[in-house]
Amino acid sequence: MSREARSNFKLPAFLRAEYLLPIACLVAAACVAAAEFSTLFEFNRGTSGEPLKTTSAADRHYYALLVLAVFAVVALAVAVLTGSRPAAAAVAVAGGLSLLIFLLVDLPDVNVEGPLDEPYFFTSKAEPGAGFWLELVGTVSLALAGGALATLRSDQLRMLVPQRFRGEQEAKPTPKPRPRAAASKAGASERSEPESKSEKPAARAARRRRAS
Repeated sequence: MSREARSNFKLPAFLRAEYLLPIACLVAAACVAAAEFSTLFEFNRGTSGEPLKTTSAADRHYYALLVLAVFAVVALAVAVLTGSRPAAAAVAVAGGLSLLIFLLVDLPDVNVEGPLDEPYFFTSKAEPGAGFWLELVGTVSLALAGGALATLRSDQLRMLVPQRFRGEQEAKPTPKPRPRAAASKAGASERSEPESKSEKPAARAARRRRAS
């Protein structure tokens, strides 16, 4: 790529630095929501790797992470559209709660060995599935991005919305009023002009004599 082409190259609007934070929150919330519908743990038969049983995240959380993800998206929309700092803090709270669920409920059971329920009666180990990694990435990212969002001021939150969607109208310049002194002088000159024309010749002559 030539130097001129590199100088004329512009990133798309949605990839600008000020828009990356809300995009990170959205992607993190999507990962948290997707984890609820994915396999969290897989239980295999010994060293053979034959899958015996799987556990989804929804079976363990009762869709709690899905509710937190939806709440985070709604709070994010309110924060960037209205500049509400409490809404931005709500995104951070949703990320913190989802991370807490991951750390306290799911992470302690990784690679834990134990007997399976009927009809298997085998000892197996809980190996993390795709949902576990989605939950890990989503909860950590949502907590970090939400925390960063909560530190912004109201005007900085409004700047996260593209300019064409802000609805801001530039103030039109108002015309300056005409000075009263100039207007009064112009009116006085207009009034004195016809009076001088209608002045009598005798009065004009007397005024000239007084002036001389």
